[in-house]
Amino acid sequence: MRQARLVSIDALALERLCAEFDQRLRVPSWNGQYHFHDGTRRTANYILLLDALNFSFWGEPRWTIEFGGERLGGYWALAAALKRAIDEGFDLTDAATLPHLEEPQLAHILRGEHTIPLLNERARHAREVGQVLARKYDGQFANLIEEAGYDAVDVVQLVLQDFLSFRDECTYRDRLVKFYKRAQILAADLFGAFNGQTWGALRNLDALTCFADYKLPQILRRFGVLQYAESLATTIDNGLEIPAGSDAEVEIRAATVQAVERLRACLSARGENVRSVQIDWALWDAAQAAPADGKPYHRTRTIYY
Repeated sequence: MRQARLVSIDALALERLCAEFDQRLRVPSWNGQYHFHDGTRRTANYILLLDALNFSFWGEPRWTIEFGGERLGGYWALAAALKRAIDEGFDLTDAATLPHLEEPQLAHILRGEHTIPLLNERARHAREVGQVLARKYDGQFANLIEEAGYDAVDVVQLVLQDFLSFRDECTYRDRLVKFYKRAQILAADLFGAFNGQTWGALRNLDALTCFADYKLPQILRRFGVLQYAESLATTIDNGLEIPAGSDAEVEIRAATVQAVERLRACLSARGENVRSVQIDWALWDAAQAAPADGKPYHRTRTIYY
């Protein structure tokens, strides 16, 4: 961010958001309404698969599904579609079934209104999940968690080591930048799904950053915290795509992480100890509820968020 030319953080707006945090944002609990959850190791496998496929939902017409009498889109639709498949007898929690999952099968599992973007990449990620779990962890993601000693950072590191599709890295001015959005959200989802117990009893959650995606910068911009250069603002507001790994995209994501860390420090100075993970959840929740006529999110087609 010291080198950024297209994105900046407005310190006064950030202080205002910090002062009004409880009025403008709320930290939600983990919502299991649309997830598969049986409290066993199968749930850990489900969470791994969910976050292996958790990326790039934007586009028109938007992919949605019907579930429990509701029309769902984005992450909730993905979670519910995987749960629906398990309920229908396609056991996606069994690592042995995943290495053979081809695009047509996944298309049926994710059937709904229109087609989810990057279906082929999602099928490839699902196969990787099954292959790695079978080869290294006796088919159980819980074994990786145990090998990591229930440390959130070590869980992230092992996931990055073994599952190539989670390696969310890019180069910015000859420097390697590591965001690891899906690997970190995986650790947070384990904690949430198991309510901090059994395979969710992870320590070191404070070491995780926020999960740099396209919804957090959208709401931070709405709050005035993120400021864009005129050229970038025009690109985003006109719905034009920003290439993955471009300076603009990296700066947006870096500013998002930095803004959340500075917001956490501000809240801590006020005696409110809130994790970056919790701030992320609060901002994401606010972004979901933001008026449709507000500033749009940036559009980058990528497997990482």
